[in-house]
Amino acid sequence: MSATAKKRPKQRAPGAAPPRQFLGREPSATLFPSKNELLKLFAVIAIAASVTAACNYAVCFFNRQAKSFCDSSKVAYDTDTDLCEPCPSHGWCSNGKLECFHGYKKQGRKCVEDGTINQTAKKLSELLEQHVCNAYGQVLCNEPGKIWVCYHDQPHGFHATCFQEADVREIIEEHMPKKNIVSENDTSMFVKRKVMEIVESILETRVTWNGSKEFKCPDLLAELCKPLQCRVSQWIYKHVGIMVAILCLLVGLTKITWSMHQKKNLTTRAEQLYEQVCEILQDNAVRIRCGNHEGEPWVVASWLRDQLLRPRERKHAMLWKKVEEMILEDSRIDQYPKLIKGESKVVFEWQVDGPLTSMLKNKESASKTKAFTKVDGSFGNEEKKPAIAGGGFTENPSYVEVSACYKIRQSLFRQHGPNA
Repeated sequence: MSATAKKRPKQRAPGAAPPRQFLGREPSATLFPSKNELLKLFAVIAIAASVTAACNYAVCFFNRQAKSFCDSSKVAYDTDTDLCEPCPSHGWCSNGKLECFHGYKKQGRKCVEDGTINQTAKKLSELLEQHVCNAYGQVLCNEPGKIWVCYHDQPHGFHATCFQEADVREIIEEHMPKKNIVSENDTSMFVKRKVMEIVESILETRVTWNGSKEFKCPDLLAELCKPLQCRVSQWIYKHVGIMVAILCLLVGLTKITWSMHQKKNLTTRAEQLYEQVCEILQDNAVRIRCGNHEGEPWVVASWLRDQLLRPRERKHAMLWKKVEEMILEDSRIDQYPKLIKGESKVVFEWQVDGPLTSMLKNKESASKTKAFTKVDGSFGNEEKKPAIAGGGFTENPSYVEVSACYKIRQSLFRQHGPNA
């Protein structure tokens, strides 16, 4: 046998552990569940638990028997709450059954207020409150009414009747709606009791010696329930000083305003009359100056006054006095006394040499063109005079006077013919 002969592998002894060749390897991927599998598992568990709880509750609910109500006649500590349910408020329990008091209705296993009866009680209480307060308001206005205080100790035997509980119940009986309430005596008594509770919380009450109740409306509320006419008269009486002062102020302001208005009208009318006087005096002076006409250059003041004033204006002496003051201030008008038919009268005379008013000049300037076309060549070829700036008068006063005379002659010629 050669030296290079192959070595035989050593045989393992029986019971020896196999070689550990897999210690360095990762575990298999199928060893643990995935994330999606875990979520599905939790969902299945939750659904199963919910179904189990629901079934358990349904079985308990249908198998449970409702407890009966404990009798109201028994004392609370004598009853076992595990065997029966306490009787709810506003109800009476007997033999395990619930009956609600009048004014309450059964809703499930409890008693609630009846809305129809409560609404009726509130309306009746408002009506009763209004009735009592109106009666007290009439007493405050010195009218026949009722209040709860009885004036036994007042002089002259004055005595005010009391508004008692019997009156209140009578009003309730009169206005209680019979159709909306069950016609039972207990229900009617409940409504009355409810109304009395509301009224006692609003009105003032007291108990008399015989046990009856008396009601009185609060003073502040009674003041609001007075009749309108009474409230107005009392307010005026209370503020009479202020009312008189305001009335005097209004009268004074009215008089001042009316006086100013009258004064303004008087001044306006006086100015109109003054302009008419000036126009008449100017026309008269121009007519006399043109010659060949009989008459005087003056005009009697009283005649002029009666000619211009209306009949109702002649009673107001202040109007013509105002015109005379304007005439005195006008230097173009002379005023002097003159003996006429043996009687002294005041006359007005226009100074012809003075300037004419703008009214007369406007009339003359409007007729200049027409007048110049009808006159002879001497007037038709004459050059027009320019007006002085700002003054409104021509440079030659005689030019205006001649034009006015010609105008007057033309009008006389048309009226009386060539012999005028």
